[in-house]
Amino acid sequence: MRHRSQPPKAPAWRASSIALLLGLSALVIVSFISLPLHWGALFTQEALRTSVEFLRGFAPPESAPSFLLKIAVGTVETLSMSTIGTLLAALLGIGLALPASGRFGNSARLTTRLLLNVLRSIPELVWAAILLIAAGLGPFAGTLALAAHTSGVLGRLFADAFENSSPLPEATLRINGVRPLAAFLYATLPQTASQMLSYTLYRWENNIRAAAILGVVGAGGLGQMLKYHLSLFQMQAAASVMLAMLLMVAAVDAVSFMLRRIMSK
Repeated sequence: MRHRSQPPKAPAWRASSIALLLGLSALVIVSFISLPLHWGALFTQEALRTSVEFLRGFAPPESAPSFLLKIAVGTVETLSMSTIGTLLAALLGIGLALPASGRFGNSARLTTRLLLNVLRSIPELVWAAILLIAAGLGPFAGTLALAAHTSGVLGRLFADAFENSSPLPEATLRINGVRPLAAFLYATLPQTASQMLSYTLYRWENNIRAAAILGVVGAGGLGQMLKYHLSLFQMQAAASVMLAMLLMVAAVDAVSFMLRRIMSK
């Protein structure tokens, strides 16, 4: 009679993993204790009544042809900001990822990674507020803000992808006399290209949402329209702008999902 093979034993918990889990649990508990969260006030009858009255002001959405044309222009502007900002960030991210992956020594690696940390730690809204002073109101400042923040994110992701790729193909080409740049383009870059493109598409999705918000500080697009109509309490017009944002984000998510599916085949 044949004996069934026993399943492998589960790996034992490390002390560092247990300590990390306990630390995160303590952080969650302290967060709940330190914040004055009044959950009961959220579900009172008065809160429900005022919320319903507020939402009624958005119906029906503005549907005048002239206003829909303005929304279409704002949608194109928002899409353009996110696309150009992501493209600039991808190009800058590749340039920063090379020294950040240790190709030019440890000093260049540490310095570049520090720069990437600074770029991505500053939110897009803060970048937009800073760049509005230099570039003025409009989509140009928003595009630069998206590019600055996203280059820090993509640069770090690209650098990690380069470090985790197999060094053997590039080393083989280098031993046979191929120049470093050519060896990188023919050996390392093809290994990481699909992963880098997936990272870029994901950040493009995020930048669509961010571009819609950057208009709140005067960076153009649908966000600027939304701020304008909300400040004037033109709720029906604001509802049309928010619907345009939802449709735009849903369409971009669908396109990005299809592109990632194509790349995975």
